[in-house]
Amino acid sequence: MIDHEDVAALLGTEGPFARELPNFAPRAAQQAMARAVQHAIAERETLIAEAGTGTGKTFAYLVPALLSGERVIVSTGTKALQDQLYFRDLPRVRSVLDARLKTALLKGRSNYLCLYRLDQTVREGATFDRTQASQLAAIRAWSARTRRGDRMELAEVPEESPLWPRVTSTPENCLGVECPFYDDCHVIKARREAQEADLVVVNHHLLFADLALKQEGFGEILPGANAFILDEAHQIPELAGQFFSQSISARQLSDLAQDSLSECNGVTGAIGLVLEPAEAVQDAARKLRLAMDALPERGPFHQLETKGETDGALHELREVLAALTDVLASQAERSRGFANAHERAALLSERLDRIAERDSERDVRWYELFPRGFALHATPLDLAAPLRAMREQTQAAWIYTSATLSVSSSFDHFARQLGLDDPQTLHVESPFDYAKQALCYLPAGLPDPSARDYTDRVIEAVLPVLHASHGRAFLLFTSHRALRRAAELLQERVPWPLFVQGTAPRHQLLEDFRQSGHGVLLGAASFWEGVDVAGEALSVVVIDKLPFASPDDPVLQARLEALEQAGINPFMGWQVPSAVIALKQGAGRLIRDVHDRGVLVLCDPRLTSKGYGRLFLNSLPAMPRTKELAQVKAFFDDEVSAPA
Repeated sequence: MIDHEDVAALLGTEGPFARELPNFAPRAAQQAMARAVQHAIAERETLIAEAGTGTGKTFAYLVPALLSGERVIVSTGTKALQDQLYFRDLPRVRSVLDARLKTALLKGRSNYLCLYRLDQTVREGATFDRTQASQLAAIRAWSARTRRGDRMELAEVPEESPLWPRVTSTPENCLGVECPFYDDCHVIKARREAQEADLVVVNHHLLFADLALKQEGFGEILPGANAFILDEAHQIPELAGQFFSQSISARQLSDLAQDSLSECNGVTGAIGLVLEPAEAVQDAARKLRLAMDALPERGPFHQLETKGETDGALHELREVLAALTDVLASQAERSRGFANAHERAALLSERLDRIAERDSERDVRWYELFPRGFALHATPLDLAAPLRAMREQTQAAWIYTSATLSVSSSFDHFARQLGLDDPQTLHVESPFDYAKQALCYLPAGLPDPSARDYTDRVIEAVLPVLHASHGRAFLLFTSHRALRRAAELLQERVPWPLFVQGTAPRHQLLEDFRQSGHGVLLGAASFWEGVDVAGEALSVVVIDKLPFASPDDPVLQARLEALEQAGINPFMGWQVPSAVIALKQGAGRLIRDVHDRGVLVLCDPRLTSKGYGRLFLNSLPAMPRTKELAQVKAFFDDEVSAPA
């Protein structure tokens, strides 16, 4: 009889997982991680656990979490991973352990059908085209049978359909307890289940939105937990930056104006008061966007303030937004909708004033432009302090795990970004035999990545590899410009189907790529991680350049300057470690299974010509390296001659 206290033994050769789950392979690395997670939960410690691909880290944290007797929140990087964890992995572990406890899945509000807004959309009887009319009919039919109201259930209506925003709610337009459908509200039901559950599965966006709200003293969506387990934790520094920022966008202002006008229906005399200031806000936002046309896509806030036209437009926007806020205050008692609109207007007005006026050394103020809009932000220069305060407030165990957290075996960069003082750390190697399963090819003779014809030369170097592998490749790029150029060059020169990011939704491209068997997929940032193609469909991963963050990012610029002032070399202290972690993510797409074989093609000549190149190479799994194309061809020849 195995003691439930010994989580490592439960996952061992004599344990219930080996007995009950087909294809379960006991792994020492998984057992070591399970033991470390168990200890961290029990002692309320902070743990950084890097677990190489194939370790089985999901079971390694779910087993101790379910046996801990504590309330645990598990957070993942994306909604797709969240669903996989909740509907596939968690039921298996619960079943083997016979764990009789309550679990819940909780997503952000926009993932749940809003019955009130669906009813409104149907009543409005707007003229939809044939596609949208059939999608609305599908949503209505589904609304009658769904228990959760999670739009993920309805695959026949694409995620990007313009109907979804019309039939889901936002915190701003939700009517709360005054909603006629309140008793059947899917959001309320999901939150109630989460507050009663022992283990809740969320995603990082929701986790940080909630924790940031708690910092400001609002009610909590998530139950207070004794342990937080953050999978895909390498994403946390960037996400935390978003949630501790103050931001305002043209879209928010336009929505506020539209919702204020809609609320006038049925409220006598309201339109006469609201129409002029609401239209003035929309006009002022358009005028500011027009004035910003000559500016770069993103930049520091002072670029707005030093240009007379944009500074004047910004001042006008602040004034008309304040005027709309005053008018909505006079109507706030006339309906719940007007009260909502007034709260939103007051919040946006305060935020705009704060971003426009605040000149704090702790914040970076910046803007970004979109084809039809803009956003203004104030982002904390150092995230360590708010993250540390947030953790201290929870008094819980914090466990960060991912396949990519260390740089050349050191966790210092990740720990510094998150303000983790003296955390427990664990590194467990992947069980994959990279020495036999993989080859790293560093093509010789490529120019400096700043060369004008760099992408052309990369494609020339990669074509013979694609012919040796008969396609079956991911080509990952650090910029969309390079991706587009590569797609042009390959269009006429390869006999295999090409799948180019931007030509179809991401999930569709991946599915088509898997089905094709010999496809070549070209992707930028979003394909560097969270993409899993096991088996023969993927046998080559090409990375065009080292993934250094864009030097025109105003937040990055300010952080690098602050590091320099603190006596830290910003390039080696920040830019290189961040790029190493991103490269490890991209390279991790190649070997996803013990039977996979493949070639990793790293094109950037700085890997061997610059001293820091060793840091990148030393951070990758230990696999043979070559500069000889003949060895790549021999690798694939072996694959053909190897017995099945």
